[in-house]
Amino acid sequence: MKKILILSFYYYPDLCAGSFRCTAFVNSLKKIIKNDDIVDIITTMPNRYHSFNVKTKNYEKLSDNISISRIDVGSHKSGFVDQSISFSKFLRGAYKLAFNKNYDIVFATSSRLMTAFLGSLIANKHKAMLYLDMRDIFLDTMQSIFERRNSKLKYFLPLFKVIEKNTIKRANHINLVSEGFLNYFKQINPNNIYSFYTNGIDDEFLNFDFTKEKKTDKKIITYAGNIGEGQGLENIIPQLANILSNYEFWIIGDGGRKDKLLKELDKYNIKNVFVKKPVNRKELLYIYKDSDILFLHLNDYEAFEKVLPSKIFEYAATNKFIIAGVNGFAKKFIENNISDSLVFKPNNEKDFIRKFKNIIIKDNINRSEFIKRYKRENIMDNMAKEVYSL
Repeated sequence: MKKILILSFYYYPDLCAGSFRCTAFVNSLKKIIKNDDIVDIITTMPNRYHSFNVKTKNYEKLSDNISISRIDVGSHKSGFVDQSISFSKFLRGAYKLAFNKNYDIVFATSSRLMTAFLGSLIANKHKAMLYLDMRDIFLDTMQSIFERRNSKLKYFLPLFKVIEKNTIKRANHINLVSEGFLNYFKQINPNNIYSFYTNGIDDEFLNFDFTKEKKTDKKIITYAGNIGEGQGLENIIPQLANILSNYEFWIIGDGGRKDKLLKELDKYNIKNVFVKKPVNRKELLYIYKDSDILFLHLNDYEAFEKVLPSKIFEYAATNKFIIAGVNGFAKKFIENNISDSLVFKPNNEKDFIRKFKNIIIKDNINRSEFIKRYKRENIMDNMAKEVYSL
């Protein structure tokens, strides 16, 4: 008999990479656990976007031996301070729920470090094995942002450095969603065991026909996801929309920099960009279907040269042409693995223009080999076996 705790700040029906990833992981774990095993999931009530509300239960049984507890952390607009407040509520609530449970394995999937830190605290309490699934390098990202803005929050970085070091050293096994993270983590703990289970393509995308039915003179370029500091859309979308005046830009999402994006669009009197609220995945499939090109962008921070955005896999599965403003590992990954794509330097419309002039957008793009290789179910099946074997 094994008692397993799963910690994730996001879970279905929330709309974000962490939610999709953890939900898929649990579905894979269901296949291999035994009848007398117990799996507890501790997460939050849906809160990723303050403009997307969906009702769900605080507690429910997913099966005879899998339960989920959701902590209400309130809504937030992705700012550093309000996210910190939300996470402090999650930390207190989760630790209280897990305090007397005596777990054998603690699995924490984390992009902002603190869920991983919470996992280490609970693993220490129960002397449990700790498996960390690291989806981002929080400290590296914050350092880039704070220094660029000369924010007073940079004085908290030494504290986060201590938390990061102790958390990484406590782990028995660490998965990194991007191989670009490896050198960073090895500098902290060179002796740990590392895996590389990336994000992947969910079944919804495998069983959907994305062929565009309505041929119109106005082509559509779509971005779907967070509108935050990391994406830097306000630095590039107005410029590209001005250049590509014969295209419509659809921005589907929300986030801390949405207001800044809207102000920039208004400042330059841009009329061909439409910013829309987040939608559920079923609706998103039809938006992708009606699109001609899918767009991705990361801000030009050094920290983002290590990441591999989950959106890459989702976009590739549609067989639509992809435009990505990325550097570093993501750039190499797209160029080496995804056909019919254009990669340009972030925040650099001149580089975009130079490359866009030479592209040919086909109607019959086929990425079947990529889709087969990065099917989420297969990736999570292997990861779940690794976690269960601890």
